[in-house]
Amino acid sequence: MITRSHTNARMSQIVSFQNFVFLAGQVGEPGDDVAKQTRDTLAKIDALLAESNSSREQILRAEIWLDDMRDFAAVNEIWEEWMPYGHAPARASGEVRVGRPGLKVEILITAAQA
Repeated sequence: MITRSHTNARMSQIVSFQNFVFLAGQVGEPGDDVAKQTRDTLAKIDALLAESNSSREQILRAEIWLDDMRDFAAVNEIWEEWMPYGHAPARASGEVRVGRPGLKVEILITAAQA
């Protein structure tokens, strides 16, 4: 059975199927610097994973979209502080025009349920 949470006409923030959790792209506040946006985004991911009976240790795949690849090192530093050693997921990063002006980072997550 597919379960959707925090749903509107366009999207769901969480979609669960079998033992998998798919999170919509999470972002911080437009205009904040990339470090604050990344930390805020990871906090949102933590909350959504907890709500879905999962955690950062259960992340299988992450996609990190950056407005500017010059921010890659800063985002990686924060990611590495956040991700417990030995639990790094499959991951891809790229430069894209993130959803709204002022957004610098968007992160999409696929995880297993605990």
